Amino acid sequence: MTTVKRAGALLAGLFAAASLLGPVAFTQNVVRVSGRITSDTTWTANNVYVLSGTVFVENAVLRIEAGTRIVGEGASIGALVISRTGQIFAEGRANAPIVFTSDQPAGSRARADWGGLIINGDAPLNVSGGEAFGEGDTGAYGGNNPDDSSGVLRYVRVEYAGIEFSPDNELNGIAFQGVGRGTVAEFLQVNYNKDDGIEMFGGTVNVKYAIVTGAGDDSFDWTDGWDGKGQFWIAQQYGDDADNGFEADNNAENFDLQPRSNPTIYNVSLIGDPDNEQGGESDDGMLLRRGTAATIRNGIVTGFKENGLNIDDSVTFTLAGNGGLSLANFIFFGNNPNFASDTQAVAATFSNIVVTDPMLRDPYDQVSPDYRPTSDSPAVNGEIAVSLPPNDGFFEPARFLGGISSDRDPNPDAPYLGNWLAGWTNFSPN
Repeated sequence: MTTVKRAGALLAGLFAAASLLGPVAFTQNVVRVSGRITSDTTWTANNVYVLSGTVFVENAVLRIEAGTRIVGEGASIGALVISRTGQIFAEGRANAPIVFTSDQPAGSRARADWGGLIINGDAPLNVSGGEAFGEGDTGAYGGNNPDDSSGVLRYVRVEYAGIEFSPDNELNGIAFQGVGRGTVAEFLQVNYNKDDGIEMFGGTVNVKYAIVTGAGDDSFDWTDGWDGKGQFWIAQQYGDDADNGFEADNNAENFDLQPRSNPTIYNVSLIGDPDNEQGGESDDGMLLRRGTAATIRNGIVTGFKENGLNIDDSVTFTLAGNGGLSLANFIFFGNNPNFASDTQAVAATFSNIVVTDPMLRDPYDQVSPDYRPTSDSPAVNGEIAVSLPPNDGFFEPARFLGGISSDRDPNPDAPYLGNWLAGWTNFSPN
């Protein structure tokens, strides 16, 4: 049974904010939530919701209004888990995103202040028995329904999360665990998470318009047979704490397990941190290993301290040789080196892999970055061929390389939104 404590009047709300969150104060009422949500519930933008411990949504639908703020309580490791029997409909807007954030005051926020957002679905995995259990006791996931729907995440920002329970047992910013393709996941930002930003543990979920900034581990990660789609992805890493832009696996125990990880991804910008001012982190742009297959097109990888592209393990190399793992229409620039020594020969067999300056406007700024290419960039001026994605109702016919373009797509029939980051994202470390 969920425990909800509501401060009915404004004064009571401010008092609750002070008692729960120290120096943080809100002009809205504060609602403290704990335990399990077992009946359909709506969270509204006139309240601030405090997650006290791990809150599970089970056999119920949680609806969250645009503009609602949800705070993870650090002392109790607040987190939100949507169970296999639950759904979430978090439908923000560009001018009113739904924000999951820290309970610390501005100036004191940091990675791992709270847990994170975990979605458990009923789509297939390639683990033994077809079912797994999430880190931090976040529940069972996986099943036999690739079309399963866990609901909608739209214009949702998750920041300062990823608390560590024990070594190698941390929460991701957003974890899609066995989530099906019936779920809508678009316009998502994970900012300053301690562990991975967005990770897919198997399933078939499709993710569009997604950005991960300042993750302390990998920006985007997939494993255990993820077979979904992605388009318009951006990662920016910071040298104080980071790992890889992509870390892509099939299964860590058996690289050939089926269903194999085999996503299709178009339009990606992976931005490392090329200097050592903050620290020596930010390793590989793309680490593809442990038997993952993939089709990845129209990307930019720049600024990583180690390899731009690193393919590992014999099974993965075999897939790269027979077309099961395929990259095309990519710019690599300013990585150290652009290709791992044992990856160079394979990279040469991919189509239109170019080493040249992508001419991005200001991709390394950590307060107000601009990942868009200039108008004369080879990413947009036609100098490098572009692969149009399948016309399948998910992908959009964007004619440029990278996760964002200079302006709106010149194709009048394309719904691409131009600067899709405007108005709802946050890049501040505090």
